[in-house]
Amino acid sequence: MRWLDHLARKAAPAPAADQLAAALDAARRGDYATALGIWEPLARSGSARAQNNIGACFAEGLGVERDRSLAVRWLALAAEAGDPVGQRNLASLCFRGEGVEQNYRRAAKLYRAAAEQGDGPAQDMLSWMLLEGEVIDPDIAEARRWALAAAGRGIASAMTRIGMLHHNGLGVPRDPTEAVRWWRKAALRGDADGQAMLGAACHLGAGAPADVVEAYAWLLRAQAGGSALAARYMNAVRAALTADDIAEAERRAALSLEEPAP
Repeated sequence: MRWLDHLARKAAPAPAADQLAAALDAARRGDYATALGIWEPLARSGSARAQNNIGACFAEGLGVERDRSLAVRWLALAAEAGDPVGQRNLASLCFRGEGVEQNYRRAAKLYRAAAEQGDGPAQDMLSWMLLEGEVIDPDIAEARRWALAAAGRGIASAMTRIGMLHHNGLGVPRDPTEAVRWWRKAALRGDADGQAMLGAACHLGAGAPADVVEAYAWLLRAQAGGSALAARYMNAVRAALTADDIAEAERRAALSLEEPAP
């Protein structure tokens, strides 16, 4: 075979989408060296998602030494190219002031840009910022709109927030039953605060039938998940239980949750 024929028969480079998929698979296996080896040429040729992925690696120290300044440089390229994940990740650094000057309004602008492209975590964070109103102007109606959008993408923390809106009557009529419906959706997806609030509702019989064993089971899950809300109710609920009740609650809490479809 002649040399030119040999070159002609060499496999063409895989499409960028296939390369990105291969790199992501490597990263999920913890093989960041392989992933970065694929992402780097793609990023330098203008792939915004590869730029984001490299930035995320520098931000978290995955396969490279953590370097927030380099993370910002790569994420800024991805964000400027319109990649929603890059916008969200850069927003996170701006919010925390890591590798870049802390700037809440810039963070909110980036979160909004990503949210408008359908990025669920960005929608969730923007909703939280609008509801808290501590770093940007509050807007309860917008907070609810973005929480609903994030919940529609399966973001459990947004479901918990919607439950809180109904529980407190913020922007909607106060409705304990609707609050519990949202908390249950979040709890079944593993959100610790949603589990805590569902446990509290079962304890108080507010929006759900009073059931102290079920309440304690949810509070145990919430506590294991790191929810600070659970501590508010644990002692009062436990005091109302017998030893058999506690054993049954612990058994329930140890069961695997059947995560519902989005």
